[in-house]
Amino acid sequence: MRVEWERLEDGKMKSSTKKKKKKRVKHRAYVCGKTTGILSEKLFVMGETLNKSSSLDMDKERSVIASKFKELRAQNATPKELTIAMKELGLQRARLHGWQNTYTFTKVMGEMVLGHLKENLQIVIIRPAVITSTYKEPFPGWIEGVKTVDSFILAYGKGVLKFYYGDPNSKFDAIPGDMVVNTILAAVIAHENQYSQEVVIYHSSSSLNNPLKNSDLMLYAFHYFTKNPWTNKDGKTIKVKAPMRPFSSMASYRKHISTHYLPLLKMLKFVNQVSCHRFEKTYILMKKKIYKVIRLTELYEPYVFFYGSFDEVNTEKLRLAMKEINMDEMLNFDPRCIKWEDYFMNAQIPGAVKYLF
Repeated sequence: MRVEWERLEDGKMKSSTKKKKKKRVKHRAYVCGKTTGILSEKLFVMGETLNKSSSLDMDKERSVIASKFKELRAQNATPKELTIAMKELGLQRARLHGWQNTYTFTKVMGEMVLGHLKENLQIVIIRPAVITSTYKEPFPGWIEGVKTVDSFILAYGKGVLKFYYGDPNSKFDAIPGDMVVNTILAAVIAHENQYSQEVVIYHSSSSLNNPLKNSDLMLYAFHYFTKNPWTNKDGKTIKVKAPMRPFSSMASYRKHISTHYLPLLKMLKFVNQVSCHRFEKTYILMKKKIYKVIRLTELYEPYVFFYGSFDEVNTEKLRLAMKEINMDEMLNFDPRCIKWEDYFMNAQIPGAVKYLF
């Protein structure tokens, strides 16, 4: 999507042995790719891919990257050209093996390396889903920086985003940040005096026990900004008139942008040029808004067409272990207690608005 847009806009297109046994807790998310159904707490082994017709060779991947980088340097590529080309290469390699982006691809490679080189170490891996603002600790709605769903919600509240690419009926697997932290702490406690060489994986998610749909999320955002409209830096109130409109196919999404936004931008660009850049600020602002919509689409496509559910057999055992030592209330990481509408209306969205701005 980004490449096509730029064309329209520019007219151009081994490890050392350690005898002492230690423990490690690592974070990994969405290494399952587009897999549907119940996704088990299972480790990816070295060389395994989602595309069963290929095999993942770490040395080969490093060689491909080094070769491409050397080639670009020989061509005197600018830093920007180098960055774009390497990102594109990473995306190509990820998709070759069945993953949708380099984010999940590199995470699964990290798991493989840990499992392959751990020797006599005990490995504990926490796999959180989409991390959202806190449920309770240190207080409801806290978050640091713009994360995941906040980009959509804030862009919508500002009037920048009125539509999105995604299936309204697919699952949006959200988990509050403090529940992820509690899962980590509980895992540390549970494995403190254990010396098993087995790799244990815990899912920190909500899709199985308390599922949330994309349409629910968009409705909550609409209700919130209807009652609490955004006020821009000029003091103007921005009113939302309807929930974000979903586009379930890329063809319809692209057509909408091409029909309603690109002609206006091209016209504004022409007017700006013939008027000695009198409308430069307006043109740049509109261009940034359109780019932001496209960037959000590319970034979150894997999560707005998600139809799987993360199994929590190990995580449920961990909850029971905490209950046995009376730590279940202090370290609550059970998403079944979350009332999603109340959470988004009174914690997630107001927290994003307050703590990010």
